Amino acid sequence: MSSRPSTWNVPASKVAKRAHNPIRQIVDKLKIDPNAQKQLISLALGDPTVFGNFNVDDSCNESVIKHLQSFKANGYPPAHGTEQARAAVAEKFNHPDAPLTSRDVILANGCSGALDLAINALCSEGQNMLIPRPGFSLYDNLAVSRFIEPRFYNLVPERSWEADLDHLESLIDENTACILVNNPSNPCGSVYTEQHLRDILALAEKHHLPIIADEIYCDLVFEGNTFYPMATLTKEVPILSVGGLAKKYLVPGWRVGWVTVHDRNGIFREVHEGILSLSQLILGPCSVIQCALPDILHNTPQAFHDKTIAQLEHNTKVSVEGISKIPGLTAVIPQGAMYMMVGVNVSEFKDISDDVDFTQKLVAEENVLCLPGQCFGYPNFFRIVITPPADRLEEAYSRMKEFCARHHI
Repeated sequence: MSSRPSTWNVPASKVAKRAHNPIRQIVDKLKIDPNAQKQLISLALGDPTVFGNFNVDDSCNESVIKHLQSFKANGYPPAHGTEQARAAVAEKFNHPDAPLTSRDVILANGCSGALDLAINALCSEGQNMLIPRPGFSLYDNLAVSRFIEPRFYNLVPERSWEADLDHLESLIDENTACILVNNPSNPCGSVYTEQHLRDILALAEKHHLPIIADEIYCDLVFEGNTFYPMATLTKEVPILSVGGLAKKYLVPGWRVGWVTVHDRNGIFREVHEGILSLSQLILGPCSVIQCALPDILHNTPQAFHDKTIAQLEHNTKVSVEGISKIPGLTAVIPQGAMYMMVGVNVSEFKDISDDVDFTQKLVAEENVLCLPGQCFGYPNFFRIVITPPADRLEEAYSRMKEFCARHHI
């Protein structure tokens, strides 16, 4: 006799049931009034292309068009990326203290795809991984859906969001698989000093823990700060660095990311093969963009990057000045990337219970949308994306000031 059920019963898989997105769970509850008197200003989406003031350099478009029109970029590329594209990434990020060859590069579908490869290659069901709080929600999502326990180490706002190393170390046990470090940071806009990165590496070496370095915002740093690729600061700790085109080149929709494997001592031999095997499950990024990748990485003029950073720095200045004039709010000044975290001093408001309540009422009354800190595991803060045009930011902070004045004690 068949053991099949006598009626339809098709449940979702365990992985599907565990997949979740805390941002969507919170944002979907924010009610945006379609008939609002004021135009919506969204400071929520980390996409620099939305307002049209940040655009990819013309040379990148020209390279894509050239390869598109060649009719030679329409077939299946190797799953882990073409040799030319991987060699271009290796050459771009090669460093005397962290040498790379094309073999050390695996291309992926955006930096999110690269994170997926890295986490799946390093972590097994039942293990735990250490991730920053506040931190990008995808880290938690990927871990939980793979039955990996996320353990959140605190970042300290009073120290420009440096990691609390004592707290981080207290989370380590025999089941810890890796430490994830995001620098420059989403959502904090922090840029770690060389010494702080070395301190994290010393802790990782002490406990023989590999690191996943999320460096998608590499080089997007403001005056007075320096980006240090984590792999250049150690000869002992094996590191999987992940990055991509999305932010630095202002093309998040082109979906090209990569994992670079930094392993001086053969510790990642099995992991490296594992990433290659995982990359074979689904073909990698778009063939046309892969063909254009050498031009994009090596021929984009530095003036383009300088202009991007100058505009981000200006918008940061506008944002810090705007928020500093609003009683009840405290900005943690960013040092890079595209974001700023703002504290909500709940005790100064008569009818604001927390960051979610603040953002819900702000969008309802002023049609300004921000993400509450609970999206990133950090209550009583909210995140501002600083990529809208400066005049839109100024208008948003003017409305925010009016909103806070109405609700302030």
